[in-house]
Amino acid sequence: MKKTLLLCMLLLLGGCAGLSGLTQKPELSVAGLQLAHLGLFEQRFALKLRVQNPNEVELPIDGLVFEIEVNGQAFVKGLSDKAVTVPRFGEAVIEVQATSKLANALKQWRELQKSGRERIDYRLFGRLRLAGIGNVPFDRRGDLPLPDASPK
Repeated sequence: MKKTLLLCMLLLLGGCAGLSGLTQKPELSVAGLQLAHLGLFEQRFALKLRVQNPNEVELPIDGLVFEIEVNGQAFVKGLSDKAVTVPRFGEAVIEVQATSKLANALKQWRELQKSGRERIDYRLFGRLRLAGIGNVPFDRRGDLPLPDASPK
């Protein structure tokens, strides 16, 4: 019984030690967006997300869930179970798929064409799943060039 209690305490302390180096939230931004498939009901985008780790410990990402808003309106949603480890004080680019509904995409394209802008403002938010640590939320605003509208 004493050995079991001691083992549990050591495991808890080890988990806290791994978490203690996580002093700042990782930063995510959109590194690229390209239309991958144009369908009647939905569109698929190939999306590159840059993850920057300002911490003294590596980030063992084993999944993420995200949404992107454009002009304050829902645009795409996605998730991924790809595992990547972001080194301490380093960065990584994660390639994921995102999906939008036809109505959202058409509405955004019309508004962007009317405005004549070459860049779009976006909000990227969601949560990262860190192996052994749990979920870490993220929320980032930025801008990027308009994506190429031709399917690849």
